[in-house]
Amino acid sequence: MSLTATNPLADLGIKTATIHLNPGVDALYADAIRLGEGVQAACGPLTVRTNKTGRSPKDRFIVEDDLTRDRVWWGGFNTPISPVVFDRLLDKMTRHAEGKELFVQQVYAGTDPRYRIGCRMVTEMAYHSLFIRNMFVRPTPEELTDFHEDWTVLNIPSFKADPAVDGVRSDTFIIVNFTRKMIIAGGTQYAGENKKGIFGVLNYLLPEAGVMPMHCSANVGEGGDVALFFGLSGTGKTTLSADPSRKLIGDDEHGWTDSGVFNFEGGCYAKVINLNAEAEPAIHRTTRTYGTVLENVVLDAQGEPDLNDGSLTENTRSAYPIDQIDNVQPGSIAGHPKNVVFLTADAYGVLPPISRLSAEQTMYQFISGFTAKIPGTEDGVTEPSPTFSTCFGAPFMPRHPGEYARLLAQKVQESGARVWLVNTGWSGGMYGQGKRMSIAHTRAMINAALSGVLDDVTFEKEPFFDLEIPTQVPGVPAGVLNPRDAWADKDAYDQAARKLARMFRENFKRFEDGVDAAVTNSMPNPDAN
Repeated sequence: MSLTATNPLADLGIKTATIHLNPGVDALYADAIRLGEGVQAACGPLTVRTNKTGRSPKDRFIVEDDLTRDRVWWGGFNTPISPVVFDRLLDKMTRHAEGKELFVQQVYAGTDPRYRIGCRMVTEMAYHSLFIRNMFVRPTPEELTDFHEDWTVLNIPSFKADPAVDGVRSDTFIIVNFTRKMIIAGGTQYAGENKKGIFGVLNYLLPEAGVMPMHCSANVGEGGDVALFFGLSGTGKTTLSADPSRKLIGDDEHGWTDSGVFNFEGGCYAKVINLNAEAEPAIHRTTRTYGTVLENVVLDAQGEPDLNDGSLTENTRSAYPIDQIDNVQPGSIAGHPKNVVFLTADAYGVLPPISRLSAEQTMYQFISGFTAKIPGTEDGVTEPSPTFSTCFGAPFMPRHPGEYARLLAQKVQESGARVWLVNTGWSGGMYGQGKRMSIAHTRAMINAALSGVLDDVTFEKEPFFDLEIPTQVPGVPAGVLNPRDAWADKDAYDQAARKLARMFRENFKRFEDGVDAAVTNSMPNPDAN
């Protein structure tokens, strides 16, 4: 519905825009197609193409002022920018928005009423508004009558900055202003910036309330046992958490409170390149459902999504409300986790397929956030390359990683949760020599951990990372469990393990001043025998 008599954007100085307030799915489909943003696939979803096919982390800034100067961990992805630059760009954006059509969604971030924030999401793209409606928690009609807006996101993709005069890196920018409780974005049509911007806000705010914000998926068993799955892209986070015998709490962003876990979102944003209908039927169904947004997915000659076509990008996405999944935890809230799983795809073939972590190792591995990229022919790389993403979500963590690690360790200790490091990467050799870990074996190991079976088996220590490895897991050959046993050339394994241990230690140097000595002392030992 277009509202011109009432202007919900008057406080931004936007006076003449045509404003669509809280439009529904049908209206947003019609507007997106009318505005040339996308087309409807034959099976139902709205399919769109974007000028950028992923996030722009190097163009993300946080306003440095009295509120943030001593609280944000500056460096890396947390780039400071002055309030003057923010105000100047905001003024230019609002003038640019005059006379345009703008879409406004009033939504919540967070399913727990104690910690959710009300968000006013303003964009010029109808498809963004549908994405926001899918991904955030939609208020009830009663809640909308007295909706409190804590934060505003103003996203105008057609507005591009001039880096020569505007104080930013390129024509694209995403700027978070904690004092004004506002995010402004321009130059990018990639819808993921809307949700990740608010995720970063929650990651800044919640620790002060004693809530642990987490970039992880979560599910719950029939007995109420909650499991968390942390992991970077390609480690199996979505696949392994999508268990038909367990209810999904959420697939990406959660908070851990004094009473349990809650989802930040009301939807899922799944990567769908080469998605297999048999392996992941629930997610696959969303790519054939009305109301879903398919981002940069190619349609075939019959107008159907071709999930195997990565010609636009490998980062093809499906954004859908969580209620499109049948096996979902009501309210997306559950109790304390019983198990926490860190997923890594180690292309060096060094880390065990499953190991149990101590409290200090939990903090160390959480801060390290390790996985490995396989060689890519496009740049001539012939060996795996390490990826360390602090807290398994470095671009969205405004505070020092040590602060998040201590809070996680506290939650783990108070709840008695077990923490596991699971390698879904290579075994018996590094990439190109060994084999990718069997998904059947990985599922068997995770099921054994979640069910408590591993509580009754013996463990042995691995020397380089000092990790505890179970000596037996039902359904998994014993020779798979200790990575050194899986290598034919033991000396080659030792050499690879020492190399990876040195990488871990080198990466951790930048965090040592913000963590306890016990955590630093749990670093791997490249000189072990």
